[in-house]
Amino acid sequence: QVQLVESGGGLVQAGGSLRLSCAASDRTFNQYGMAWFRQAPGKEREFVAGISWSGGANDYADSVYGRSFISRDSAKNTVYLQLDSLNPEDTAVYYCASYSRRWQYPTHQAADFGSWGQGTQVTVSS
Repeated sequence: QVQLVESGGGLVQAGGSLRLSCAASDRTFNQYGMAWFRQAPGKEREFVAGISWSGGANDYADSVYGRSFISRDSAKNTVYLQLDSLNPEDTAVYYCASYSRRWQYPTHQAADFGSWGQGTQVTVSS
């Protein structure tokens, strides 16, 4: 399985922005769709944003639509999540995930993802 390492989380005031990064260890990174999920305390893990293996398609949860942007850099084996206009409801641990199968996209079920990062904490203060 590919190793995924997230970074970029932190404490930010409401209305602020963050850019999360996820570095992948596998050289076949470009054959896998990727996604970001998040899990708030006491809540289930939920899909946030996804991107196809080529980067040509992406999709977002309604909760972040219009104020987030997912992208990937093939040369760096890295996927990014830009989050803008943050609010306290965005507070959660954010996880990067890779689909289990090559060329798979755009399902949102956690069971479809075979590799997960350790998570990065995002805390938004009011």
